[in-house]
Amino acid sequence: MMPTTQPTTIPTPTSSSLGARPGFWQQPLVLAVLGGLLLSGGWAPYPSAVASLLLFGAWLPYLVLERQLTQQGARTRRVFASTYLMLLVWNALTTWWVSYSSLPAGIAAVVLNALLMCLPLMAFRQTKKRLGDRIGYLSLPIYWIAFEQLHLHWDLTWPWLTLGNGFAAAPQWVQWYEYTGFLGGSVWVWAVNLLAFWAWFGQGGVGTRTSHESRRWRWALPLVAVVLPIGISLIIGHNYQEKGPTTEVVVVQPNFDPYVEKFEGGAKFVPPNEQLTRYLTLSEQHLTPATRLIIWPETALEEAIWENTIESDFRIHRIREWLGRHPGVALLTGVTTINSYPSKEAASATARHRDDLGYYDFNNAASYFASASAPLAIYHKSRLVPGVEKIPPILSSVLSNIDLGGFVGSYGSQAERTVFAAPANAPALRPAPLICYESIYGDFVSEYAHNGATLLALSTNDAWWHDSPGYRQLLTYGGLRCIETRRDLARAANTGFTGFINQKGEVYQREPAWISTASRGTVHLNTELTFYARHGELIGRAVQALAVLLLAAAVLKRKQR
Repeated sequence: MMPTTQPTTIPTPTSSSLGARPGFWQQPLVLAVLGGLLLSGGWAPYPSAVASLLLFGAWLPYLVLERQLTQQGARTRRVFASTYLMLLVWNALTTWWVSYSSLPAGIAAVVLNALLMCLPLMAFRQTKKRLGDRIGYLSLPIYWIAFEQLHLHWDLTWPWLTLGNGFAAAPQWVQWYEYTGFLGGSVWVWAVNLLAFWAWFGQGGVGTRTSHESRRWRWALPLVAVVLPIGISLIIGHNYQEKGPTTEVVVVQPNFDPYVEKFEGGAKFVPPNEQLTRYLTLSEQHLTPATRLIIWPETALEEAIWENTIESDFRIHRIREWLGRHPGVALLTGVTTINSYPSKEAASATARHRDDLGYYDFNNAASYFASASAPLAIYHKSRLVPGVEKIPPILSSVLSNIDLGGFVGSYGSQAERTVFAAPANAPALRPAPLICYESIYGDFVSEYAHNGATLLALSTNDAWWHDSPGYRQLLTYGGLRCIETRRDLARAANTGFTGFINQKGEVYQREPAWISTASRGTVHLNTELTFYARHGELIGRAVQALAVLLLAAAVLKRKQR
């Protein structure tokens, strides 16, 4: 029986329902490229707070793209292709400079990381399909941040593009990282993007009309979500006072080109004894009677030293003699070491073997002289660069059977966060040795504060990346670690940026890159623990548990159908 009345309104047909070609800005290719461009704003070549604002709308092209393709009934592979293109553009624009140090590593960082980033987005799509739009969109930030948490801990760890790192150039906006850590910034980005998506499209998705009054009210929510956290952060920053006693630190930047000067085999290789002379000369030029710590960069002592005979090395002798002429000064330096194991059973998972040497590990390490006569303390770098310093076990077993004509395998590492003891004349000075890549891990660095560190001491070699965005971004990441732990950071780069960052994440002293120099600064030595340092990565662990529950619910729903 036919109805006797007709609808009083006719739904507005969408381009997909008519079979018409979408407009230029609705093309999947355009939306994917636009999304990648906006996401790269947080990692601009010259980091700035203004560019970080782009993150608050960076996911809108993807959300529109995914909804549009879903309405058109597009196959999963087409959605995946568009998603991967967007992530590939983002990765290529932000981390292309990795190829300077290793072309294969640079390609892998872009291609494979973009592929891995597709996993949480495709999980969202399947969850939305099976559990509905409401739960589906709520699952999106959960899956993404669970992936970011995973990316902090597994063998292929590469958290450079964690969304919360995108505000590194705007530390004044994220002073509340002392409570949430940098994953709190990831929550912030997703909250604003999803609220903006809902404000524009409403409950009905793309193509649904809403009144001007309703849309105006909805836009208030994302605006508040942007402004309120910034306002709270500005209040926290305004009221925060530097904590702890002060001491004087010297950081040294020798400016050795790692490609031609630093390492043996380079065209202009500088012998180890001459390199050491430059370190000692620069240190002496900036030393004062108030100086209590000197920091040298990563692999300052680059020729590998066996740890069981380290005191017999001529460089260690020279350093101890020099410290003897400057009593009251401690020294922290980067060094390459080799430690041996008495048997296969005692060896680490990364140990290699030679018949004449037994089982041993190479280490990118930091050594610490509390005084001229104090026993040498050593820390082994623990967050290793995938593909360069660390090879996943499954690949290591394969490569070990292939003669590549050079170093194959992973460097050694250690499980605990070593905090070096305070020198006798500076009882509050307990430095945390950070080596380069380690400074991008919020939860990792906070463990140092939890273990009693009062100063973050970073040794790095940024010259591997030439004059690229890489070393500029790494500098700003250090500011986020200062906020999360409320610790000052003293930064010694072989070349790059050498200087100091305060407890509010502000760079207050910085030397120019690409020159031989040193810098002297006064740092605060805070002993108080932030909420984040006390409790660790609560957000990351919580969302991983929720992600497992959501995936289980989606799988069960599919079985029921």
